[in-house]
Amino acid sequence: MRAFLACAVLLAGSFVPLIAAQSQDSSAVVPFKISIPNEILTDLKVRLARTRFPDELSGAGWDYGTNLDYLKQLVTYWRDRFDWRKEERRLNQWPQFKTRVDGLDIHFMHRRSAVPNALPLVMIHGWPGSFYEFTRIADRLVDPVRFGGRTEDAFHVVAVSLPGYAFSDKPRDPGFSPEKMGTIVATVMKRLGYERYGVQGGDWGSVVGRMTALNDAPHVVGLHANFCTTGAPAGVADPNAGVPPAELERVRQRQRSMQNELAYFQIQSTKPQTLGYGLNDSPAGLAAWIVEKFRAWCDCEGDVERKFTKDDLLTNISLYWMTQTITSSTRIYFENQRAGAAANSRRVTAPMACAVFPKDIVFSTRRWMEAQNNLTRWTEMPRGGHFAAMEEPELLTDDIRAFFRPLR
Repeated sequence: MRAFLACAVLLAGSFVPLIAAQSQDSSAVVPFKISIPNEILTDLKVRLARTRFPDELSGAGWDYGTNLDYLKQLVTYWRDRFDWRKEERRLNQWPQFKTRVDGLDIHFMHRRSAVPNALPLVMIHGWPGSFYEFTRIADRLVDPVRFGGRTEDAFHVVAVSLPGYAFSDKPRDPGFSPEKMGTIVATVMKRLGYERYGVQGGDWGSVVGRMTALNDAPHVVGLHANFCTTGAPAGVADPNAGVPPAELERVRQRQRSMQNELAYFQIQSTKPQTLGYGLNDSPAGLAAWIVEKFRAWCDCEGDVERKFTKDDLLTNISLYWMTQTITSSTRIYFENQRAGAAANSRRVTAPMACAVFPKDIVFSTRRWMEAQNNLTRWTEMPRGGHFAAMEEPELLTDDIRAFFRPLR
């Protein structure tokens, strides 16, 4: 992909000495600018125009998968109206960088607050998301006063692209589990000179964030997650003792709601390569695979555009398409299965917060989370689903600020 993705110098005041000092060093932090070649955009439009849509049963709606009428609308919009260059310019307003870790160039956005003693915060996405998710929330964290907050709640924000996602390199060897990715995240923060920092994430970002907090405990001041998941604690006579009945029912309710939503998990955990051939070759197929998840996992009552515009959806989908990372991104499911549960059984000692959004895809009881983590904050959100940073940026921002306030 390096032949397709052009890097350009985008030096921002405080970064100049760091870049200059490390320019000959394998641990250099190098400025990066998104610049997708025209040939890729032209090829995309040709492929979209030649989409061979399947049939659909009468009245199927979304019951059998992505609805045909909606996908045709999305494909037509992607081909005729979506302006990638506009989105690219908007993304490039954020300072972006790469640094080489474990043989891979790792991409990240990094914006320092004007507040000198702001707390560094690394934000980690999941699948089928990307660093794009955080563009709706990051400014609120960097410059809280502009959004009605307090100066002392400012953060320096780092939004990492996980290995195999977006502009980070694709792993060439097996073994890039969430635990290994957590070590990579910690290395990025060390390269930026941050001795104390917070971690935030949802979906795989919460899992990788947990690994970061476990393996870089001396430097992580707290872990904030908007995807809190664990099973009932093992080795106790009654793991449900003391758990409110309403919480146990909520666990069962979320399990029932996901019964027909787990096909993606099974195939991505076992045969991601086979799936990748189709999704890497067909932009319409890729869009169908991803938009189904955004619709099913958001708090939108089945209307995905109540929460996300077509431009939102297609910017995220385009990042997968243009970097050819759909196959590499799904391998995290396989690697996590192979790694087993040993790392997940360790207890996080850093303070942890759970922001519990009602339409997220799983629910774990507070007592279960306390058994595995040093849980100091539990927030029941009034609304929102799996993609919290995009769906409810204000609610998520407020909770992040409140959690880290005493930890600075």
